[in-house]
Amino acid sequence: MKQPRRREIIRAGTTVDEMVRAIADMIVTGEMQPGEKLDEFSLAGRFEVSRTPVREALRQLCAMGLVDRQPNRSAVVMNVTGEYLASMFEAMAELERICARLSAERMTVDERRALEKMHGDSMRLVHAGADDDYAAHNIDFHTRLYRGAHNDHIFELVTQTRARLAPFRRAQFRLPGRLAKSYKEHQSIVTAILRADAEEAAKAAYWHVSNVSDASTVFVSRNKG
Repeated sequence: MKQPRRREIIRAGTTVDEMVRAIADMIVTGEMQPGEKLDEFSLAGRFEVSRTPVREALRQLCAMGLVDRQPNRSAVVMNVTGEYLASMFEAMAELERICARLSAERMTVDERRALEKMHGDSMRLVHAGADDDYAAHNIDFHTRLYRGAHNDHIFELVTQTRARLAPFRRAQFRLPGRLAKSYKEHQSIVTAILRADAEEAAKAAYWHVSNVSDASTVFVSRNKG
């Protein structure tokens, strides 16, 4: 199995978002273990920033359920259980099912063409094995589905849920063969939307997220080992 690459430490000028992503990835891949303390001074030195952005990064990680912080105590890495992760992915699958169904019904001609082109262009990332670039593409792809539903309230709900699952959705692309499988699953969604087949689009999106959930359990089991 392909081993996760050890990420380089982000240097001076690190943004809060970059820090959140770097720390979250270390937690998800097991580089940081459940119960491990996250000291503000150590993190500030590691990322070459002041303590202020570190505090904000830890706050966001707490909101994502990856870190716990009690008053007057150091933040610690949370133990993300398989049951908790499964419950979030279950909600995500239902929300994406709705978005795909509505996108098949409501996307404009231009939106459909843009989705089709974006998906086709991503094949080069699959061939190159560019997992980080594909992960960025994946965010854009799903955002188009959410926007295509043309419902602001649903967009807010689905993006909030996605934010909590983001580290696990990114990590899946380190697994062997996952890029190609993701591309194929996206193809089913795109094909259904281009045909305006709402039910097939909903089904394809639901199973896509379910497959992502199955892939992500690998990292939960690793962290228990």
